[in-house]
Amino acid sequence: MTAPISILLADDHSMVRRLLGQRLEAETDMTVVGTVGNADEAIGEAIRLKPSIILMDIDMPGLSCFEAAATIRRQCPDSRLIFLSAFFHDRYIEQAIAAKAWGYITKSEPEDSVLEAIRKVSAGIAYFSPEVKARIVVDSQGARLASRARSRVSTLTEREIEVLRYLARGMAKKEIARTMHISVNTVNRHTTSLMSKLDIHDRVELARYAIREGLAEA
Repeated sequence: MTAPISILLADDHSMVRRLLGQRLEAETDMTVVGTVGNADEAIGEAIRLKPSIILMDIDMPGLSCFEAAATIRRQCPDSRLIFLSAFFHDRYIEQAIAAKAWGYITKSEPEDSVLEAIRKVSAGIAYFSPEVKARIVVDSQGARLASRARSRVSTLTEREIEVLRYLARGMAKKEIARTMHISVNTVNRHTTSLMSKLDIHDRVELARYAIREGLAEA
């Protein structure tokens, strides 16, 4: 008999964890081996449990899910990551692709789509919601955004994007440093680079820019 698909569920909303977890557990070919409320916990549980599938919400407080995904990919190469989000901005999709995610599901999809995604990804088939799929191209070189028009945000590194997101959320630099596990001086360097690349020289304006680009949802 084939073992059920082991799933780690990461979402900061306890109700989502409970309801979605119950729905997944109701399937005979799936088992939820763990649930966590943030990306830091997701790293620890992924390393401990080595699940087949990690279903991770993009918009959680604390460490960025994309930063967590990079660590999980290194530590748990056999685990396959599916992102779950109410948002599908190009930048999120681009970061999900860069994180080598096997799937990206929008929260507007029915529960059956989540089940389908888990089964497909477990079988080695990538799954993207229709809204996401419409924005990407999948070919012999892998998945990528269909439109790669260069914008100011596209000049930023992943680290700079994360600092920008946290600044937009009103986090102090010391808090950002703790969250990203870097020094305050490094945060300052990223902030200086952000201001130079974006030609924005005020923290409030940086936050407004991040909100306009869809980078500040929590």
